[in-house]
Amino acid sequence: MEKKIVTTANAPAPIGPYNQAVFAGDTLYISGQVCIDPQTGELNNKSLEEETHQCMRNLKAILGEAGLDFSNVIKSTLFITDMNCFAEINSVYGQYFTADFPARETVQVAALPKFVNVEISMIAVR
Repeated sequence: MEKKIVTTANAPAPIGPYNQAVFAGDTLYISGQVCIDPQTGELNNKSLEEETHQCMRNLKAILGEAGLDFSNVIKSTLFITDMNCFAEINSVYGQYFTADFPARETVQVAALPKFVNVEISMIAVR
């Protein structure tokens, strides 16, 4: 099986020993993205809506670097710190898909890196 690392300056650099994404054959595994603005390195978390949009923009940049887009996504995982915020996060998330939504789970967690409210990972296939 061929393994290829995908990296772009248009998404945040990893803050640990991992890659932004890895192709294994035709499947792209994208590491969880938080609301770090890749241009400034700062958190873009003025609101939960903006925080979620930044996560999705980061994912879009990684997908684009791999020659894919949201239509290639087959699975998403959303990690959130408060299930009471699900509707607001879900509303933003849904704006990035037009049809054939991917499989997904949403999990409430005690804390996330940099103490953000949302982290999203994806699996896509070319």
